[in-house]
Amino acid sequence: MFDIQRVELDWAGKQLTLETGRVARQADGAVLATYGETTVLATVVAAKEPKPGIDFMPLTVNYQEKAYAAGRIPGGYFKREGRPSERETLISRLIDRPIRPLFVDGWRCDTQVIITVLSHDLENDPDIVSMVAASAALTLSGVPFMGPVGAARVAYVGGEYKVNPTSAEMEGSDLDLVVAGTADAVLMVESEAKELPEDVMLGAVMHGHAHFQPVIDAIIRLAEKAAKEPRNLEAADVSEVEKAILEIAEADLRAAYQIVEKQGRYAAVDAAKAKVMAALCPEEGEARFEAEKVKAVFKEVQAKIVRWNILDTGTRIDGRDVKTVRRIVAEAGFLPRAHGSALFTRGETQALVVATLGTGDDEQFIDSLEGTYKETFLLHYNFPPYSVGETGRMGSPGRREIGHGKLAWRALHPMLPPHHEFPYTIRVVSEITESNGSSSMATVCGASLSLMDAGVPLRRPVAGIAMGLILEGERYAVLSDILGDEDHLGDMDFKVAGTDQGVTALQMDIKIAGITEEIMRVALDQAKAGRMHILGEMGKALSGARAELGQYAPRIETIKIPQDKIREVIGSGGKVIREIVEKTGAKVDISDDGTVKVASSDLKSITAAINWIKGIAAEPEVGVIYEGTVVKTTDFGAFVNFFGSRDGLVHISQLAAQRVQKVTDVVKEGQKVKVKLLGFDERGKVRLSMKVVDQETGEDLEAKGKSDAETAAE
Repeated sequence: MFDIQRVELDWAGKQLTLETGRVARQADGAVLATYGETTVLATVVAAKEPKPGIDFMPLTVNYQEKAYAAGRIPGGYFKREGRPSERETLISRLIDRPIRPLFVDGWRCDTQVIITVLSHDLENDPDIVSMVAASAALTLSGVPFMGPVGAARVAYVGGEYKVNPTSAEMEGSDLDLVVAGTADAVLMVESEAKELPEDVMLGAVMHGHAHFQPVIDAIIRLAEKAAKEPRNLEAADVSEVEKAILEIAEADLRAAYQIVEKQGRYAAVDAAKAKVMAALCPEEGEARFEAEKVKAVFKEVQAKIVRWNILDTGTRIDGRDVKTVRRIVAEAGFLPRAHGSALFTRGETQALVVATLGTGDDEQFIDSLEGTYKETFLLHYNFPPYSVGETGRMGSPGRREIGHGKLAWRALHPMLPPHHEFPYTIRVVSEITESNGSSSMATVCGASLSLMDAGVPLRRPVAGIAMGLILEGERYAVLSDILGDEDHLGDMDFKVAGTDQGVTALQMDIKIAGITEEIMRVALDQAKAGRMHILGEMGKALSGARAELGQYAPRIETIKIPQDKIREVIGSGGKVIREIVEKTGAKVDISDDGTVKVASSDLKSITAAINWIKGIAAEPEVGVIYEGTVVKTTDFGAFVNFFGSRDGLVHISQLAAQRVQKVTDVVKEGQKVKVKLLGFDERGKVRLSMKVVDQETGEDLEAKGKSDAETAAE
């Protein structure tokens, strides 16, 4: 019934198994991959006929985590998996990026890759296993995929690289880097680092590339046993179409790409395209070529003209050389009531970034296979259509917005202060108001400024820059601070973020079959120079965190109470803590270890809440003088609230030095008095005294009397 084929290998100290022929046999390709005890199923299905009317490769990658994989039941009312989580979306992108460039040009059949996590051992992250499984399934499927692709995670612990570390090993790492590529070159890098030098980052990339070669060999061995016959795809001959377009519009396109301003350039390109369509595909009369083919080849001609010009002259679309960064204007404190804000403009790319400080109530609960945890740093990136002068759908964030936001999050996360030192929930929102090249790196710069403007003590400012590549045979040019057109028409999107001390995030996507170590080294060195320049421009607006939090930001004070007092502070059904919040106006958050965070924008509210909590949780000390309020008078004395909610009795004999006939002759309800704690009676009741305390100064008269007597005796 089953024709099971399997390959196994020892990879970084654990067994990797790739199996096909048992599960999902109706898919074009299906691979069950197991690493340790983490198991994923990757399937590939491609439509039999091309999708009409499109000029792109229709690939969809869906990564999904099932709660049963970790022996859990999903949270929420419906108790089943819902829309993809942010993590699932990010891993879908992680798998998509290295495989997309390897499909043969001209492939237009709908292709869907689905990866399902079936088992998670809570040690080996499913993302790397999923990338390997997807690559294997594509290689077996018969679609025109020029793989296989390998992938690995690289950590940097104690000055040594570690391939595919466990979750526990990652906790002590200065680097979390995922690299993917073919046998010959690197295709994709995604990483977060703790200010590592460029040579360490490059070494990690090459270390990972070398160590996933056995995986590529294993996929090839599996393909030799079980791959389907490749589907035929004859590359269309478009040389005549290209020749005709160049004859009609080459001069117009070259002139268009001399226009520095984006909208003007786009208008000139559109005019050239309209001229070509009118000549080759007239509305009346016989067309020389199919309209869709002309449109597709026109894009290729655009790319060639831009690329030829850069390689031949070293001059780019906007007149810059390959290393120059566009003009930067950085402004901090842009919005009047925001906790922190910045407007960062680089050429025609602009990010309005706002930082908001919150309390423990604002922490985000993340439900993952590893369990539920709280996130205290949130970074959200928005890309409205007006930023590129277009209309479009407005709604929930797409994959691109989630991915760009996470890249900026990784860049800034290593520079944040520890949560126990700065106990705020931090949310940063980047609104891209203009875009012409690398809005994610503008987000990094703007976010760094907005956080410092909010008074968040970043260890150092962070900046980012996007690098591009034009590669033709042996000739290449690495471009600093790429424009949108250079991104679309080039061969690489290489983003580097960091401080003046080192790299904090690196992301690379290659649109060709891969690049060499030499090109990556040039790109990293050039990116460092660009990053230093950007940091200098940012420093003109703000070079470090402001000494004080913004006027409208909440203040948070932290105190510690005994764990056995937590229940008393919370009260039955939360009655006490609700009363504290309602009457003081402060937010109160209590952790299981007795840490209490009290937050408010009003310092008086914080003080009142802390004093209240201390009054409940702390114990009054014998011999200490307290200020209290008379809450009740009786014939035998007065009851004084002197320590939080604690009341004590001042006996009539302790009200004053002279004999007191009537309690109300000395004190009245609501009166502020100073009392000394004498001790506790046999029933544990508090005994207080007013007569031994100077009611004006609060001086301890009893102690003073003893001191005077000692002086006289001497």
